[in-house]
Amino acid sequence: MDSPAQSARAGAGTVLNAAVVVAALGYFVDIYDLILFNIVRIPSLTAIGVSGDALVSEGLSVLNWQMVGMLLGGIVFGIVGDKLGRLHILFGSITLYSIATIANGFVHDLATYKALRFVAGLGLAGELGAGVTLVAEILPARLRGYGTMLVASVGVSGAIVGNVVAKTLDWRVAYWVGGGLGLLLLVLRIKVSESGMFQALRHTAVRRGDFLAVFRGAERFRRYLSSILIGVPIWCSNAILVALAPEFGRTLGVTGPVTAGDAVMFFYGGLVLGDLSSGFLSQVWRSRRKVVLLFVALLAAANVFYFVAGRGASPALFLGACGLLGIAGGYWAIFVTVAAEQFGTNLRATVATTVPNFVRGLVPVCTLSFQWARPHLGLVGAAAAVSALWFGLALVSAFGLRETFGVELDYVEAD
Repeated sequence: MDSPAQSARAGAGTVLNAAVVVAALGYFVDIYDLILFNIVRIPSLTAIGVSGDALVSEGLSVLNWQMVGMLLGGIVFGIVGDKLGRLHILFGSITLYSIATIANGFVHDLATYKALRFVAGLGLAGELGAGVTLVAEILPARLRGYGTMLVASVGVSGAIVGNVVAKTLDWRVAYWVGGGLGLLLLVLRIKVSESGMFQALRHTAVRRGDFLAVFRGAERFRRYLSSILIGVPIWCSNAILVALAPEFGRTLGVTGPVTAGDAVMFFYGGLVLGDLSSGFLSQVWRSRRKVVLLFVALLAAANVFYFVAGRGASPALFLGACGLLGIAGGYWAIFVTVAAEQFGTNLRATVATTVPNFVRGLVPVCTLSFQWARPHLGLVGAAAAVSALWFGLALVSAFGLRETFGVELDYVEAD
């Protein structure tokens, strides 16, 4: 039997097909637009009249509106993907979030800013789930991990580019660049074909895209809930420790200023390395479950390092801690792949699209509980308490996951 490395070399041409390339570039633009607010939070809010402590509270509020939009958009686009096809999500989502992102560059008041981030969130919800579903259904079972690894690792680098653009250009122009890149990507999508598994299924009487079906049956719901909970620590760390890095830096006594943009860049740079590592390890170990357990534990350790090593640290060391959070949180590719592999073709897009967006949609729960605990425990204590809760839930869920490496996906979920 060929080793994973030999299989990768033999199947390189298969992995680097149009669907994988377009899904990777699509997720690149998606992440650029998704994370851009975290990068330009302070200059953009300051420009429309927000100042002082409101930069934190209103910043979290804008982020929450975006995440709620993603929560709702995940449900809508997931159902569309299973009823009409994976490509319908790809075209619809990119059009919606590109237009909304361009409009973000024209805002002059807080209410409009929140509304447009909500609309952008609706559009951003469809990209990753549709891309992973399409790639998982097109590639051979033995190469799926490599395909989704490429999609995720290329995609998260969009945050690095976003930081460079935001540092070089005005925050309004940074939004226009993101929206423009999305519209350009629509041209490439014309060359991508629909999933053969879906094409075969659409001509049958099998019920497709029934979102409520994931809640029918204890075992199916357990699979669904576990798929969500294993990913929450990644976004909890991102939304609190990374997005508020300037505030944490001052509280921990970091010896120089730390910008949110630099923290985001280091975090997502780490995510690129983490996604490549977790994807490769899942192929070498022939296990998704072991990799998820390892990386959840590593992310918990990276959270502790952030608080301990950050006290009195130099800005470089503190940013390095943000990078470690990214490396340890780099099981995002495996997380979404696991969700797609857990369910049949008639529910796969619904699950793969809603699961990551339910994770993102739980960000308001993380940030609001953090805000509630902050007056009682302080900035650091509140963050540590909220993180500990979600890490506990993630570890329990990871232990309960079924192994999905190499499973055949051409099956349906019974009613």
